[in-house]
Amino acid sequence: MTAADEERTYMLPGDDFDPELEAGSDEESIASEAIVDAGTAGKRFDAALPELFPEQIPSRSRAQKLIEDRLAIVDGKYVKAGTVLREGSVISIIFPETEEWDAAPEDIPLNIVYEDGDIIVINKPRGMVVHPAAGNQSGTLVNALLYHCRDLSGIGGVIRPGIVHRIDKDTTGLLVVAKNDKAHLDLAEQLKKREMHRIYMAFAEGIVTPEEGTVNAPIGRSRRDRKKMDVVPGGRSAVTNYKVLCTNEQSRTSLLGLSLDTGRTHQIRVHLKYIGHPVAGDHVYGLRKTRGMEGQALHAGILLLRHPVSGERMRFSCPPPDDMEELIVKTGLRPGEELFERCDW
Repeated sequence: MTAADEERTYMLPGDDFDPELEAGSDEESIASEAIVDAGTAGKRFDAALPELFPEQIPSRSRAQKLIEDRLAIVDGKYVKAGTVLREGSVISIIFPETEEWDAAPEDIPLNIVYEDGDIIVINKPRGMVVHPAAGNQSGTLVNALLYHCRDLSGIGGVIRPGIVHRIDKDTTGLLVVAKNDKAHLDLAEQLKKREMHRIYMAFAEGIVTPEEGTVNAPIGRSRRDRKKMDVVPGGRSAVTNYKVLCTNEQSRTSLLGLSLDTGRTHQIRVHLKYIGHPVAGDHVYGLRKTRGMEGQALHAGILLLRHPVSGERMRFSCPPPDDMEELIVKTGLRPGEELFERCDW
């Protein structure tokens, strides 16, 4: 490997990364996007929305309400309901938080890594949704936290009290939750300024080269399947950094450490698929073979932050779940776990 090959940036031409634009983004956004295709072009804006977002916008009247409230835009601009759409235009929707779900305390066990009067750090298990939403109104991390804490920050509202950042349902690992508004505001500011760092471990298919790299490719709603995300021209800027911790030629697998400069929905999973090395066990973006995993082998294993009250720099870590550890051993990637503990950006 030459010096020039030691680090590579994967970039979709024509899409520049703007750090100011991306400040403060979440891992899971409440915004949805769609690109107008030939079948939708020529239709009124309010008539097209139920076709583009059938689950979230079941009727034309609902579409008109979103447009009236300036929660639906075309190519970054507010337009009228009767505007005729053009092929290739990008429609962005922000769905307001619903207040009809009142998250209730539930006696659900929590794996608490750290707790004091201001914050609580949780190791989230696979299969647990972070906060109530359509189809997941109970059994969430928020339900469990309300039972355990009773004094979470109210900034996130009744559905997301104390929630500063999120990870996918089948992604495991560390989350910090604010127990009061002062802590919440400070942690959110750290996230915005990128003073809080989350480092992930991913089990990827194939031998990833070079040993270090950056994937800079915009992410938006898939044109083929709007329930999925994809790398698309005109999508929201997304930047993922990775380091190869260990590879095994026999099993054709790689163990990676990853950090995010942005926080798009399914970002790591989409970017690894984009470079040809999907996360093992990913039923949405991965290969048909799951290697025995019930969900993606992706783990938020290291969290670095400044305590919102004392100012102390804090580092938290937790090992991957048992099924991911078993997969690492079975495929000969065991040394990678030791390297991950030293994987600080």
